[in-house]
Amino acid sequence: MDLGLSGRCALVLAGGGGLGSGVAKALAAEGSRVAVADLSEQRAKSTVESIRESGGVGVAFQCDLEERQSLAQLVRTVRGGLGDPDILVNLTGGPPPTKATGVDPEQWEARFRSMVSNVIYLTDLVLPEMRAKRWGRIITSTSSGVIAPIPDLAMSNALRLCLLGWSKTLAGEVGREGITCNVVVPGRIATQRIVELDASRAQREGQLVEDIVRNSTKAIPVGRYGTVEEYAAVVAFLA
Repeated sequence: MDLGLSGRCALVLAGGGGLGSGVAKALAAEGSRVAVADLSEQRAKSTVESIRESGGVGVAFQCDLEERQSLAQLVRTVRGGLGDPDILVNLTGGPPPTKATGVDPEQWEARFRSMVSNVIYLTDLVLPEMRAKRWGRIITSTSSGVIAPIPDLAMSNALRLCLLGWSKTLAGEVGREGITCNVVVPGRIATQRIVELDASRAQREGQLVEDIVRNSTKAIPVGRYGTVEEYAAVVAFLA
């Protein structure tokens, strides 16, 4: 199926691995020019290498979501090398497991900056050109914790809900200008992040990792964790 993305420019955050890398590859396969941004430039380059090996167009960029100046520089560089972003995929790394109480306020503030306020700032940077062209896609990845809070992931649950409220509000403001805003809510997708969370839970509860995976799988209708490729296909379709 041709999704009509050929020639579009896509900016994918956290594109050096996991879900972000899968999304970058899926958009490139549809003919988009993909800016792959990641805190690790080497990881971003690895994704770009895979894209180019498959005949796609991709460029790697180093970007620190905690540094606002880094985001402004990122957008300027992407515009100079690939053009104005038509598609923005807001994807951030998750915070460590935490309870709802007893977390240092500075940790809350730092994570809010990297996971919420700077994501909003970056979106504001690319929206003017989308509005001028009357075409744009803002796709933000959160977590199933926005639907049902996940135990011991209080910080993730709270901060990703901020993005949900913001995105739904933004959708109402820019939809008539040809810009769509969607939130993707991944559950148990087989990434390194899920491996780490399963291991952390197993240690916390004194169980085997295999038992944690088995119990988690029982709640999934298809009886298995999702794949990165399945997740990425949904994002490409929304774009």
